[in-house]
Amino acid sequence: MPSSNPPASIETSKIKRELPEGAPDQNIGWGSDVVAELLRRLEIPFIALNPGASYRGLHDSLVNYLGNKKPQMLMCLHEEYAVSIAHGYAKVTGKAMAVALHSNVGLMHGTMAIFNAFADRAPMLILGATGPVDAVLRRPWVDWLHTAQDQGALVRNFIKWDDQPASIEAIPESINRAWKLTNMTPSAPVYICLDAAIQEEAIAADFAMPDFTRAQPAPPSRPARDAVSNAVKKLSVAKNIVILYGRGERTGSAMQQRVELAEKLGAKIMTDLKSGVMVPTDHPLHVGAPFNKLPPAHRKVLQQADLILSVGWIDLGGLLHQAFGRSHPEKTIIHAGQDMVLHNGWGKEHFALAPIDVELVGDPDAAVRDLLAEIRDWPQPNLPEAQTPQPPAHSDNALSLRDIATALKIATGDDPVTFAALARGWPFDLWPMRHPLDYLGKDGGGGIGSGPGLVIGAGLALHQSNRLTVGILGDGDALMSINALWTAAKYEVPTLFVIANNRSYFNDEIHQQKVAEKRGRNVENRWVGQRIDDPAPNISELAKSLGVDSIGPVTNRDNLANTMAKAVAAVRAGRPFLIDVVIESNAGREAEVARQEKRRL
Repeated sequence: MPSSNPPASIETSKIKRELPEGAPDQNIGWGSDVVAELLRRLEIPFIALNPGASYRGLHDSLVNYLGNKKPQMLMCLHEEYAVSIAHGYAKVTGKAMAVALHSNVGLMHGTMAIFNAFADRAPMLILGATGPVDAVLRRPWVDWLHTAQDQGALVRNFIKWDDQPASIEAIPESINRAWKLTNMTPSAPVYICLDAAIQEEAIAADFAMPDFTRAQPAPPSRPARDAVSNAVKKLSVAKNIVILYGRGERTGSAMQQRVELAEKLGAKIMTDLKSGVMVPTDHPLHVGAPFNKLPPAHRKVLQQADLILSVGWIDLGGLLHQAFGRSHPEKTIIHAGQDMVLHNGWGKEHFALAPIDVELVGDPDAAVRDLLAEIRDWPQPNLPEAQTPQPPAHSDNALSLRDIATALKIATGDDPVTFAALARGWPFDLWPMRHPLDYLGKDGGGGIGSGPGLVIGAGLALHQSNRLTVGILGDGDALMSINALWTAAKYEVPTLFVIANNRSYFNDEIHQQKVAEKRGRNVENRWVGQRIDDPAPNISELAKSLGVDSIGPVTNRDNLANTMAKAVAAVRAGRPFLIDVVIESNAGREAEVARQEKRRL
């Protein structure tokens, strides 16, 4: 999913870089030099890694052959957030970044984040490594521990493709195939396992790098013409259409085409928090705010529709179950997407099987373009008037997400902001999203701890744009990967981390409340084993210890406004910054979520 704001030129990157001594060795002499040269030819700007002996050969090549440039190494303190950084980068650019994971142990550390990226259909080139496959070459103890018979099997169920080249000569095809596959839609991570012995093997005198310029990623596939024609026939007789916009390209042109299709059809629009901004959230046809669970008002709109057009929607079957129960709705259902090509049976991210009358198998945005071409001459229906934004509102006492949104809006003014992460209950009525990079969506797999890395990855991709990269993170999410802040500080990635700190795994409190209610037990005990309190971690001091300037805990509305202004100024100056804001954790937060779900449309 290419971006309308692609990352700036590698040559002019402002990300801080460690400079090796002396001039790089210009001679390709070793197996790992071949890998490094391929990364350069693929124009990969960064490779996130945690050091490991299984790819010490590659590490040397990145430093002493490439000079730590194209790609530049981003040292991480944990493999999981190294993968999350590449995931965040892909969310902005639609292109793969590289990650290096040390042997089986590093791959095990990274698996949660790999699953997130797979579930989010994000491209990523993961370079793994194993101890020498040839047992004669293994060092005692550690090389035996760090050698696996089939290391790719650890992640094969939630990646797109993997390989383990058995010679230097096999490396170029392996990496080029991986690059081609990961960047073709639907995208997903790929994994290449590099034998440590092959990395450190000298190349033959007659070795020549193959030419793979003709092995480029194929363009997105288009749905069958007959299916498009069938869909158009059904759209032409529908009187009340609802379009569900899910995954799609983050480009201005793709967004405009989605809007144009809805306007031409006079269709109401719904969008999903998991997907990010696909159309402006304050467009007159947009129903309420983007949601995760179907709100009652949205359910009513779906029940009144006579045709539902799903465009890349995540979990269409689940949404229809929420709206109509287990019985199949007596509505015409059209779905555009090609996600089924990645369904393998191990995971259930294919979701519930949806009843579909016309299936446009192909890239969702290609389907939009084809449908639009067929109906462009249709008469333009009258559109509803735009809604007037609601005035800011907040509780009298505890701080809330509305207070955070208000303070951030004052501090940023009209400058564009990219939200790489948002906490549940964000007030879209106060902060409408109108650009495909305004909000990047959720982490894909529901893996807590992804937030800090996603924010850093987005900040990398946007660090030379005019957009301010912000992550509104929960305290549980932030604390699980708080060490990611060190990488942001080391490389001076301009990102703002705002911790919406309710000192609880609050989502699980709600789950415990529901169980207690169903069983007739004491709901007041929902907090036991859920609160991040007594003692409350000092997130601000943790950030400072990792090199990121920070302020907090903030508990006062006036202090919040002043603090936000300082934080935004620091990020604009090119530094990461963190604010720890203590927000309401119980009735106030639940009321905010309910207020958005019940807002009349």
